[in-house]
Amino acid sequence: MLLWYKLKRSSQLPPGPNSLPIVGYLPFLGPDLHKQLTNMAHTYGPIFKLRLGSKLHVVINTPELAKSITRDQDQTFANRNLSVAASVITYGGQDIVWSNNNSHWRKLRKIFVHEALSNKNLEACSSFRNDEVTKTIKNVFGRIGTAVDINQVSFLTESNVLTSMILGNTSPEVSLHLGAELQTVAQNINEIFGRSNLSDFFPSLAWLDLQRVERDMKKQLKMMDRIIERMIDERTKSNSMISHEGVHDHEGKKDFLQILLDLKNQEDGTPLDITHIKALLDVMIAGAETTATLIEWVLAEVMQNHDVMERVQKELEEIVGLNNMVEESHLSKLQYLDATIKETLRLHPVVPFLIPRSPSQDCTVGGYTVPKGSTVLLNVWSIHRDPRYWDNPLDFKPERFLACLETKKWYNGNNLNFFPFGSGRRLCPGLPLAEKMLMFISASLLHSFNWSLPHGEKHDLCEDFGITLRKKKPLIAIPSQRLSHVNLYV
Repeated sequence: MLLWYKLKRSSQLPPGPNSLPIVGYLPFLGPDLHKQLTNMAHTYGPIFKLRLGSKLHVVINTPELAKSITRDQDQTFANRNLSVAASVITYGGQDIVWSNNNSHWRKLRKIFVHEALSNKNLEACSSFRNDEVTKTIKNVFGRIGTAVDINQVSFLTESNVLTSMILGNTSPEVSLHLGAELQTVAQNINEIFGRSNLSDFFPSLAWLDLQRVERDMKKQLKMMDRIIERMIDERTKSNSMISHEGVHDHEGKKDFLQILLDLKNQEDGTPLDITHIKALLDVMIAGAETTATLIEWVLAEVMQNHDVMERVQKELEEIVGLNNMVEESHLSKLQYLDATIKETLRLHPVVPFLIPRSPSQDCTVGGYTVPKGSTVLLNVWSIHRDPRYWDNPLDFKPERFLACLETKKWYNGNNLNFFPFGSGRRLCPGLPLAEKMLMFISASLLHSFNWSLPHGEKHDLCEDFGITLRKKKPLIAIPSQRLSHVNLYV
């Protein structure tokens, strides 16, 4: 009898709310889905299902069950379920983030990790990061006493760094123009991703494109294509005019675009085609958008918590000094700022459900069946705020991350109480660069300036839910000089 009960339970789907015929639970979903699903876990348990149209979604709300998916059954859960928007903007799921777990994805990830973000290449590109952060501080200094959009400043800095890594040295005019183009596309893509789309829940209706998601995303794809094709065309023309092989930066190292073009032309192995190259280069948008969003959250939290601000700036004063600018060599010593960024990621994970996973076969999680092809959401936002794993979870307390001597290992996805960048084989491939830029830009803005809100404005930490969790009201702040000498800024 006991064996029969166990077999019966193991073949059952997870519990969940009652649904309406045909539409399922769709009519009951609210705008703050991360909060709604967290509240539903209190009723239905740590794993529950939602029938949305013809699609089954399974929501995971504890580290123990997240481990089952990202570690114990990582191979099975390594695929994606593409939304219409994701399919369009990633050329049918051909980029690193949205591709299924197959030989194509493994090839792209190997190229990206080993060629663009290897320790050697990151070290070789340190001058790009230093140059762009220095330009940002100079630009902000020129706007002392006026309103500054923190997200915009951070996005342009990050996108210029990525552009330099991809294209090598570019003129300030080219970088500024390209950064502005990328930011426009990124904002539009994020808005489209945030829309509810009936085609995702009723594939038979996809041809109607009722919410115009496919149409609007195709417009953004054309804009992104034009940007990338222009870069490729200019490089191809440049290559044809020089006698030596490849285009190199000031240290004689090939930039990422040239590496990709060389792989495209190789005769042995499986060469890349233009679509593969475009799919790899879409990291310029995804990387800049997520990094800028988090830096905006960091400054918003620090500005609201005066004790944290004082301690961050005191640490910067001790490590860097008011007669110096922040350099990358300082970053590893800024333990409290590092803890502050981690605490920001705990409360405001940029991708609150990570990128949805989809099992390649029927499997068991928490004693329940998760069917092949269903969509699995890992509710990181909920786990990061769960009082079972965090003391006073709603309080902003960077000190909680100082208690662990090996804080640098928090990001690797092994501690599933905190995994804002994912875990397992689908861990964010851009993590090494993201970590550097988060620290460098945040440290520089907080060391070089004091920040205040415009007159009459109040602190606001309201969230705008979408594929990324953005600040509902952009952080507009006024900088004032903090360093001892003006010539440090210019």
